[in-house]
Amino acid sequence: MQHILDAIMAGDTSGDDFAAIEIPETYRGVTVHKDEVDMFEGVPSKEKDPRKSLHLDDVPVPELAPGEALVAVMASAINYNTVWTSIFEPVSTFGFLERYGRLSEYSKRHDLPYHVVGSDLAGVVLRTGPGVNAWKPGMEVVAHCLSVELESPDGHDDTMMDPQQRIWGFETNFGGLAELAIVKANQLMPKPDHLSWEEAASPGLVNSTAYRQLVSKNGANMKQGDVVLIWGASGGLGSYATQMALNGGAIPVCVVSSPDKADIVRSLGAEHVIDRSAEGYQFWKDENTQDPKEWQRFGKKIRELTGGEDPDIVFEHPGRETFGASVYVARKGGIIITCASTSGYMHQYDNRYLWMNLKQIKSSHFANYREAWEANRLIDKGLIHPTVSKVYPLAETGQAALDVHKNAHQGKVGVLALAPEEGLGVRDEEKRAKHLDAINRFRGI
Repeated sequence: MQHILDAIMAGDTSGDDFAAIEIPETYRGVTVHKDEVDMFEGVPSKEKDPRKSLHLDDVPVPELAPGEALVAVMASAINYNTVWTSIFEPVSTFGFLERYGRLSEYSKRHDLPYHVVGSDLAGVVLRTGPGVNAWKPGMEVVAHCLSVELESPDGHDDTMMDPQQRIWGFETNFGGLAELAIVKANQLMPKPDHLSWEEAASPGLVNSTAYRQLVSKNGANMKQGDVVLIWGASGGLGSYATQMALNGGAIPVCVVSSPDKADIVRSLGAEHVIDRSAEGYQFWKDENTQDPKEWQRFGKKIRELTGGEDPDIVFEHPGRETFGASVYVARKGGIIITCASTSGYMHQYDNRYLWMNLKQIKSSHFANYREAWEANRLIDKGLIHPTVSKVYPLAETGQAALDVHKNAHQGKVGVLALAPEEGLGVRDEEKRAKHLDAINRFRGI
């Protein structure tokens, strides 16, 4: 791999030179193994350790299919789907790979006894398959994680509706936590040239998800002046939702779990912050019983901050732990826009507060190519900024995933793949200088 890295680091290697570069037979990728899916049987979810299940293996470089690109990965990042993959919850991802493998001759490549994980990357195109015209070897790119076949009419109004829609690196193989990755060409987007590799890699999944969930007409369709309740506002998803609310003229009410996290979202520009640890909210009396009085206390706190207004939009992603409160506090006619469910998928809420107050629950899942492109454009324009707090080498991906699993992180946790150190890959220093404080806001937290 060294000759590939040398070509990238040179900074002036031509596209023709990249097209002629020798591709090795194997590369290093972070994997889970099919024969280990039962390794955590009987272990509580919170005690499952990704360091035990995530391996750094040498794996064969797969054949390139039509419409695909082979990318040299300089950096990637951790998303919660990698945590789910590593602890084999709610199901093993090998079921996804087996089903995908039955689709076509080319999809058979994905059904393997190992799964190369990861749904973010920043890197350089090395090869493209037949039918790829817009992307050439040598182009510096980031990738969003929507993989679609688009053989059904259902996906041609909104590609997220394609029956063969999958999340790359989670429901497909050859993901971004590796030295090389295979993506469809319509996953590629230009790398923002004022960012380092690890900074450029980190927004992809969460930034695009937040954009669709909050801004897009397919999500909450946020407008100026909307009060937006954002759970986990300093985290990977919430930190981008907070920036989008502020950038779009909305009024975020940021819910966090510590004074340090409260300081982070205030530094983003948020004025209304609720520290759950300080307020001591207990939305559940026990495992099966919620406490409506705590919903009421929470709603009162929101109105104290907003001058008596309830949220027009609730940006939901914790799921089970918070969903009853989310439905309760949304304003009459408001929307609870939901994805992910990191605290549990079986949501419970009192339907009287939904039905009698004409509220809506709407689902959102990742983003289509247009939404991902628009979200990446906001990064490139310096209107939204990466939220990288810490970066690990590829060999320590297990620890990076553990940080996210234990919520012992802020913003996004990056992972260096081929990049030998942080801070490389910046092509426009002048633009970077204009945004340096914002780019570094989460660093070291």
